[in-house]
Amino acid sequence: MPDRSFLDWPFFSKQHRALAKELEVWCARKLQPSHPHSIAEVDDASRALVKQLAQAGWLGWCVPEAYGGHAKTLDVRALCLIRETLARHWGLADFSFAMQGLGSGAISLFGTNEQKSNYLPGVRTGEKIAAFALTEPDAGSDVANLTTTAVREGDHFVINGSKTWISNGGIADFYTVFVRTGEAPGAKGLTAFLVDADAEGLEISERLEVIAPHPLATLRFWNCKLPVSAQLGALG
Repeated sequence: MPDRSFLDWPFFSKQHRALAKELEVWCARKLQPSHPHSIAEVDDASRALVKQLAQAGWLGWCVPEAYGGHAKTLDVRALCLIRETLARHWGLADFSFAMQGLGSGAISLFGTNEQKSNYLPGVRTGEKIAAFALTEPDAGSDVANLTTTAVREGDHFVINGSKTWISNGGIADFYTVFVRTGEAPGAKGLTAFLVDADAEGLEISERLEVIAPHPLATLRFWNCKLPVSAQLGALG
């Protein structure tokens, strides 16, 4: 049996302890870990897990209460407990949960009311699979070296560049994409945009395979034209 004594730590409430216990029981009863290998098998398993997590209500912890979630604001302690529990039972289940939160977290924190209404309910129900696109062929942890750009042209932005090692790439319904808008050098001149998977000019240029299978891809932006309303948060 795993050591769960950390649940007695003082910064966990009785509600957190009850959540961890409930999820532990659910995982034991409902999760059926498999070992998909091909890209198609991994994609299917990931989509199914998102739906399963949504139907059981666990994705309600990825969005605020106003958009169907369980807490008024994102509860980091609950998110950590859910991820720790899911990961012990099936790594791909943890991945699927984590990406719904990571791909939509910036919307919960910095999105407009319209952006929140357009995306967050679907994240909770599993109807919208989320992704987070930061890493590039020559920049990842060193975000100051990002080279993908967004240029304002009238009432649109035009994105050019590439992203790689993007989790949920190829199955996501939308991507939170970080690009250079040039307000300042280095990390100060970056802005996030919401890009739907069917946006013209967005191409899945390569699907990537790794030892621990999960949806992964390289994205290419060729004059990808986005409305100004796709900007997430302030410029720079």
